[in-house]
Amino acid sequence: MPVFSSHAPSTPCWVDLSSPDVDAARAFYPALFGWQAEDQFDDEGNRIYTLFSLGGHLVAGLGGMPPGTDGMPGMWNSYIAVADCAATVAKVEAAGGTVMMPPMQVMTAGEMAVCADPTGAVFSLWKAGEHQGAGICNEPNTYAWNELLDRDLATAKAFYSQVFGWDYEVSDMGEMGQYTVIAGGENGGLGGMMDMPDAVPAEVPNHWMVYFTVADAAATAAAATAAGGAVVDGPFEVPGVGRIAVLADPTGASFSLMQPADA
Repeated sequence: MPVFSSHAPSTPCWVDLSSPDVDAARAFYPALFGWQAEDQFDDEGNRIYTLFSLGGHLVAGLGGMPPGTDGMPGMWNSYIAVADCAATVAKVEAAGGTVMMPPMQVMTAGEMAVCADPTGAVFSLWKAGEHQGAGICNEPNTYAWNELLDRDLATAKAFYSQVFGWDYEVSDMGEMGQYTVIAGGENGGLGGMMDMPDAVPAEVPNHWMVYFTVADAAATAAAATAAGGAVVDGPFEVPGVGRIAVLADPTGASFSLMQPADA
């Protein structure tokens, strides 16, 4: 079982959901994945965050929408581990990215910043304190993969290489086109990148998609629909990878399922 006590700098380490309806999301994901939810409160007793766990290990987080996003659907956020938030933010700006939220201390949990690459795809930085990130990954019903969908992939790849030192391996996926794997890690790569599919509406911005491993993509997609979500695409077969499905939760937040071809 891939259990993590820490995450190396420049590797994806955590995912959380910003939702316009925290109560609905808090009910949906435990029903879908069997997660346990633990709410975090401030000194005045206001719920500020929810931690999801599975088998005693942290798997994901949940919070409200950031200021200025009224009317927008929920969105899953990808975090990249860093040793120094301020230094990485400087690299982001030097490489042509944008700092949307400067480094901020999150009590004793750690330090975070929110950035966008030059193509507009948003990602977050995490310098661990007491919270190291996901405690378990790549198991059924846990976070497994981050994938950048981008209409200017060359610009994005150059940016992430400059900021995080990433190298890439490109594969020909036939009718699906080329697929870029971020080299490293013990799971066949740190994440993926691909050209935004032509079928995606123009108003959908470049973004990082979050994948969760499941034992049965069709059954999980059916369960998502029963719980108030929707199937956006699939499940469909990706040769050598497995079955993939793209879903939306009841608030419209998109995420993907991955049923690996080889356990």
